[in-house]
Amino acid sequence: MTYLNYRLEIEQPEAGEQETIDGIIRGMTQQSETVEQREHHAVRASHAKSSALVMGMLEIPADLPPELAQGLFATPGTHPVAVRFAQGPGETLGDRVSTHRGMAIKVYDVPGEKLPEHNTETQDFVLATGTTFPSGTAKGFLRDGTVIGKSSALPEGAKSAVSSAARNFNRLLHAVGTESPMADFFGHPFSHPLADPYFSQAPIRFGDHVAKLGAFPATPAQAALKDWRLDPKEDEDGFRHAATAFFRDNEVVFELRAQLWTDADRQPIEDASVDWPVTESPYRTVATIRLPAQDAYSAARQRYFDEEMTFRPANSLLAHRPLGSVMRARLQVYRALAAFRQHENGVTPARQADIAEVPA
Repeated sequence: MTYLNYRLEIEQPEAGEQETIDGIIRGMTQQSETVEQREHHAVRASHAKSSALVMGMLEIPADLPPELAQGLFATPGTHPVAVRFAQGPGETLGDRVSTHRGMAIKVYDVPGEKLPEHNTETQDFVLATGTTFPSGTAKGFLRDGTVIGKSSALPEGAKSAVSSAARNFNRLLHAVGTESPMADFFGHPFSHPLADPYFSQAPIRFGDHVAKLGAFPATPAQAALKDWRLDPKEDEDGFRHAATAFFRDNEVVFELRAQLWTDADRQPIEDASVDWPVTESPYRTVATIRLPAQDAYSAARQRYFDEEMTFRPANSLLAHRPLGSVMRARLQVYRALAAFRQHENGVTPARQADIAEVPA
């Protein structure tokens, strides 16, 4: 198999992209202001409601083939990690609104040249359920963000109805052997947060190459959760309760896998809505994330992860620079929205340089 090389020229920004990104920041800030007025507190503009806040280790094996032994993964060994699992909406809704999920990973003790303005020895990977980002490009992100922003003013019951309709539509599509990223985005199944795989959705530089990343559940106990479904009528915070209960008694393991870029036509860099076919390039394991049994939601940890901590694509090695239209937008959008949220709440950002800073 031929693995295509990373080059600066593989990114092709459209004219006026900065204006588009500025529009995304304005729109999502307005959405955050609407939510803040209702909740009397500023929350993340996406993935606001956390379900598990944990620490563990990332293990990089010594026998990776050359095409996978790239960037962070070029050096065998272990790194501490902090991981935040969360629900998709940019507001703290009850769990009867089940949308896409997030898994944000901060890897510590990572040497090497970083992106501009990133000055700690860390590497962030921001993942979500679904192999693609429905909007595809920054322009699509702006368009779809406008719709989502307007929906933030709807009552929770209406949001639940939209989520239910999307979920039913997704089931019909699955029955005929297809799927809709947007339907899953708004109507993800009531599945267990620790049984889902999570994906970068858009590409990143992978040392000499380019890849998308995925984190896949990897223990029999997690596999046994495959058919678990929350009854939201019984528990409005059921995803959190299920995840923290599982962490009390079980180690959670995810295999971190890379899907390398092999075909510029079938695996576009600039359109994150296109699924890269696994028949062309499968996901291959580059590391293991081990999260031991622990208290996954102490009050001190919740404040630190949800208020003081940030996970951003821009917190990255140069060797793993985010690529493509959506990722270029995220480099700026995450920073601006975190600054807004922490300013509104009077929160001083955490230094985030050492795993020892994370509360027990």
